[in-house]
Amino acid sequence: MRERNVHTILGCDNKYEESKIVVFGVPFDGTTSYRPGTRFASAAIRNESYSIETYSPYLDRDLEDICVFDAGELEVPIGNTLQTLECIEEFVLKIMDDGKIPFMIGGEHLVTLGAVRAAVKRHSDLHIIHFDAHADLRDEYLGEPLSHATVMRRCWELVGNDRIFQFGIRSGSREEIYWGREHVHTCFFNFSHLDSTVEILKGKPVYLTIDLDVLDPSVLPGTGTPEAGGVTFNELLDAVKKVSQLNIVAMDMTELSPIWDQTGASTILACKLLREMLLLVYK
Repeated sequence: MRERNVHTILGCDNKYEESKIVVFGVPFDGTTSYRPGTRFASAAIRNESYSIETYSPYLDRDLEDICVFDAGELEVPIGNTLQTLECIEEFVLKIMDDGKIPFMIGGEHLVTLGAVRAAVKRHSDLHIIHFDAHADLRDEYLGEPLSHATVMRRCWELVGNDRIFQFGIRSGSREEIYWGREHVHTCFFNFSHLDSTVEILKGKPVYLTIDLDVLDPSVLPGTGTPEAGGVTFNELLDAVKKVSQLNIVAMDMTELSPIWDQTGASTILACKLLREMLLLVYK
């Protein structure tokens, strides 16, 4: 995982030692509740990334000017959720202890829990910015406490009250939405409260997690649980620009399910977003 791959994400072929950001995929969708397929996301992004340019006209920056290492796919025991989370935690700890920023590509959203477990061990005052269509605050889903539908509840157990800031939320059970009012900050439907959140979180360590179904399914249909009423790509990119001002210590992008968009457009959108995130967060 620390040697250069033969096949890497576009512009992410630098040596581990010289890189500031380490990208890696987690091919896991063991708790997906609707349409499976997110385990193929990282491999699809790796393949399709060569359809775009290393240069970003949005930022006037180029991936060739920064050092990013693609660690490939993390080997996880498909079917074993507990061990998968442990593998993620161990790998993220190694990346952070080497002074680098981990960028995980899911996989379903539960993989975020493994990375947050690692990040909170190195940053006791960790805060989480969460872009998603779904609140993911259930205490259990069909009797299972470890699920992509419970991931933010499990993260809350690690960071505590007023440390999770959610944006774009437009789906959830009544119980979890009411529970969230007392424990997390939720901006429904859009990013309208993001400016004030950025002011609050300046100087604090931040974990950024993006569930791609925050985008409207007319923009990104290739996801496991599409939800109408989402944001546009430009709105999401503008939000990432604002968040990149903060001290991002780790980040992820989850829930791309490429098999549900045979045009390939969803995967290419994810490639483009990944490029912009790398260029924005790289300091």
